[in-house]
Amino acid sequence: MTGSHATPRTTAESPKTGRGSGIALLVICSCQLMVVLDITIVNIALPHIQTSLGFSTENLSWVINAYTLTFGGLLLLGGRLGDILGRRRVFMFGVALFVFASLLGGLSQESWQLLAARSLQGVGGAIASPTALSLITTTFREGPARNRAFGVFAAVSAGGSAIGLLAGGVLVEWLDWRWIFFVNIPIGLLIVLATPRYIRESERHPGHFDVLGALTATLGMVCLVYGFIRASEDGWSDTLTLVAFAAAVVLLALFIAIESRSRQPITPLWMFRDRNRAGTYGMMLSLAAAMFGMFFFLTLFVQNILDFSPLKAGLAFLPVSAIIAVGAGIASQLLPKWGPKPFMVTGALLAAAGLGWLTQTDVDSSYLGSLLGPVLVFGLGMGLQFVSLTLMAVSGVQPKEAGAASGILNTTQQVGGSLGLSILVTVFGTASRNEATDQVPKFLAEATPSQLAEFRRTGELPGQWGDQVLASGVSQAFVAAAVFAVVAALIALIVIQVRPSDLERLRGDGATPAEGRADGGPVEETAAGTPDPAARPPDGDAREGPRPDR
Repeated sequence: MTGSHATPRTTAESPKTGRGSGIALLVICSCQLMVVLDITIVNIALPHIQTSLGFSTENLSWVINAYTLTFGGLLLLGGRLGDILGRRRVFMFGVALFVFASLLGGLSQESWQLLAARSLQGVGGAIASPTALSLITTTFREGPARNRAFGVFAAVSAGGSAIGLLAGGVLVEWLDWRWIFFVNIPIGLLIVLATPRYIRESERHPGHFDVLGALTATLGMVCLVYGFIRASEDGWSDTLTLVAFAAAVVLLALFIAIESRSRQPITPLWMFRDRNRAGTYGMMLSLAAAMFGMFFFLTLFVQNILDFSPLKAGLAFLPVSAIIAVGAGIASQLLPKWGPKPFMVTGALLAAAGLGWLTQTDVDSSYLGSLLGPVLVFGLGMGLQFVSLTLMAVSGVQPKEAGAASGILNTTQQVGGSLGLSILVTVFGTASRNEATDQVPKFLAEATPSQLAEFRRTGELPGQWGDQVLASGVSQAFVAAAVFAVVAALIALIVIQVRPSDLERLRGDGATPAEGRADGGPVEETAAGTPDPAARPPDGDAREGPRPDR
């Protein structure tokens, strides 16, 4: 494990006020928006990327996974970099790296070039995103100004997915899929130029970089995801599939060994000793797997089978973002009275019901008659979840540990989404091959000479036969996604236990104000409910083992 020490250095500058603080917040939130919307803006472009660069449907998932795996795997390390080296300079470096990777992505001529650029984007995002949130604490004075800034930041984070859907649709339909990457360049350059003028440098803290821990975790997950995707195309007995799974086991075991011995681990394993927090992380892992899969396969379905344009596809998904916000608002209002567990259970069951409903999709499905209803049910369930999961993740931790607790939650969301999507792609690939076996004889009996020639050239069934194969695979993928949501509901029922002290903190009885963010990891803000990182650990919750030096 490599280490680095930095000499503490304070700055005489005081937090900005007035117009300067407003521009500083605009700069910080612009970065967060750019990073957050990157997943949904790319989702809309997937069918066009597939056609342009020759991806198979299974390998197309790497366009998403290459970003989310590096982003999620390096997120906590990115926050630590800002603490040790200075948040402003690390923030600028992360944004510049993201811009450079976006340029490479837009210029890609081969599939491997795009995947490399997406991975580099994930690294840049992992450095810039947690540092952006940290800069709010050094730019705005504690109190109403900082609270308002956190609220704006959270709103931008929550609205990023909806903006990405619209922006992706407009750019792909009116320009070209490459512009979903090129659009980041002028925004990112403006952020880099404005940062030194409007944002002050933070104090630097001594500490260690847990690089080896971050790398083993990220590479282990990459191998695991690759194993599932490889299995979907070449079978479970394929040599490379088995090697990928074996490498994943070794790397992830090494990661656990490193973290258990590290003085400043990137992932404090002792946090999983609390059953509520461990259950929360497990739920986020399962729900993210279901959510990423739903967006990925529905994007392919509405554009390839329903023939939606990119813009129409983006508009079709906006109700999901709206209903998630409604669900989050309902949960925020009623949590102090009922506690988080009812919303965690109900939300997971609603998500499972929506995904179960989506398993009925076929080539004759329509948007209004077959898709809108289930995605609204799913979205409402996810909205009820987000606030509850956030609160449970940070409940019972000390202020200096809140960043690590919520940072791990964000990491499990990204990693869970990537891992889950790879599993769903495996299910999709198996179901598609089985359906193709049934469709080929029908195609050969009914196809025109031109269709037969196209089939011999590409090996893919065209027209209605190809649509049937895709629809069958998508339907089976939703079955697996529904299973993930059911697993989350079972965890909520069996594992989560809300203590009287948790309800007292939700009602504000005896709660102390949370400290400003100081560790560089992501935190959840007021738009998702009021977290309580200042609460004392519950009785009997042992805190042995290494602690992060905050």
